[in-house]
Amino acid sequence: MCELLGMSANVPTDIRFSFAALARRGGETGPHADGWGIAFYEGRGCRCFHDPEPSARSELAKLLRRYPIKSRIVVAHVRKANRGRVSLENTHPFSRELWGRRWTFAHNGQLKGVKRLPLGRFEPVGTTDSEHAFCWILSQLQERFPKPPRSATLEAAIAEYAQILSERGVFNMLLTDSRALYAHCGKRLCYLTRRAPFGTATLIDEDWRVDFAQETTETDIVTMIATRALTRDETWTELERGDTLVLTDGAVRLLKARRRRAPELRGAA
Repeated sequence: MCELLGMSANVPTDIRFSFAALARRGGETGPHADGWGIAFYEGRGCRCFHDPEPSARSELAKLLRRYPIKSRIVVAHVRKANRGRVSLENTHPFSRELWGRRWTFAHNGQLKGVKRLPLGRFEPVGTTDSEHAFCWILSQLQERFPKPPRSATLEAAIAEYAQILSERGVFNMLLTDSRALYAHCGKRLCYLTRRAPFGTATLIDEDWRVDFAQETTETDIVTMIATRALTRDETWTELERGDTLVLTDGAVRLLKARRRRAPELRGAA
């Protein structure tokens, strides 16, 4: 299984501390050695970095550990390949444009028959079931909403599509449109919100400790979401299977999906 890492914050925030732990799991403290990627949002713009090399030994990953890119939304992924060869085009996160927004998606798990689901204008570049699932979500959104819908309507639709995909296997997902970060737990995800009064934290995978009181202001709110806890001295909240969260400016809300089977899914294997 791959591992996910996401961040939502109300101010531009440096993710190097958490990324250091994830990178170690890419071939050193974990078996996820088949590539990695990370996307940083700056307003509507997005900086994306991908490498098919193990993140624990990647020179690009080492650069990002030293370079403090500050962002309000981050999506990162280390890959353990099970569908699709190890290659640059198969590394997560994947990105596409919809409604003039840059969407980014990362997934872990396996999905049965997902490549039989119909697509619209969004086509995969690589061969993973994950990228096909991402293209299907965007195709469904574009067909259902020719223009951007209200936030609450969009949130409900994303929760619905996440539930449909979860019925085809394990679907742990991070998805963002630069405005909010969506997370769905198909098997394992956990999150942690840091806010005042800030304390210290120590990584599980590396001897690195940070006093966040020295790095933040009293109004900062930062939520981290990951496949497994990254620190040993903080309390991480485990999501229930089937939970879909929306993270906006560091705040976390649980979404309730209303199951609706789209007509084009009938009879799909």
